[in-house]
Amino acid sequence: MALYRGKYILEGLDEIPPSMEKDLDLAYDICLHLKETSPCEMCGKCCHQPFITVRDTEVERVADYAGIDLYTFATEYLYREDGRWLFRKTNPCAFLREDNKCRIWKERPEICDDFPYMVSKFMSKVYLAITHDKYDIMADLEYMDDTWPCTPIIKGSIMPLIEEAKSKRNQS
Repeated sequence: MALYRGKYILEGLDEIPPSMEKDLDLAYDICLHLKETSPCEMCGKCCHQPFITVRDTEVERVADYAGIDLYTFATEYLYREDGRWLFRKTNPCAFLREDNKCRIWKERPEICDDFPYMVSKFMSKVYLAITHDKYDIMADLEYMDDTWPCTPIIKGSIMPLIEEAKSKRNQS
């Protein structure tokens, strides 16, 4: 299994060929641009997602910030699956307050900060749109809930960003 940028798992690959890495970089740049230009509106919608991952290196930090001892946090708030920690309660997340604000915002897991722009699922769709002319990313973005503030931003700006990336790709 190959890792892109140390955290994006590319199953079925032992290593990332240089040409693929260049295309992944283009997809990553689009996702990063979206994240940087569309800050979180704190609507709380993503706090209802399954599979909220807490990296091994984040467990102690998040537990400390939440004011929960490490043993309790690991046994009551997390479970282990496929070599990663996942929040047990995610519909909504146990740390989502009544006012849709996060109780652990300053020390939230990286996946919470990355969602929805910098997660593997979305980035892989951007990659496919850059590398395959007949791939219809708009049809494949139907999984996104249109009531989320970030969805119209993504759907309204993704095509010009992909066309620009394709142009960069063709120039190199």
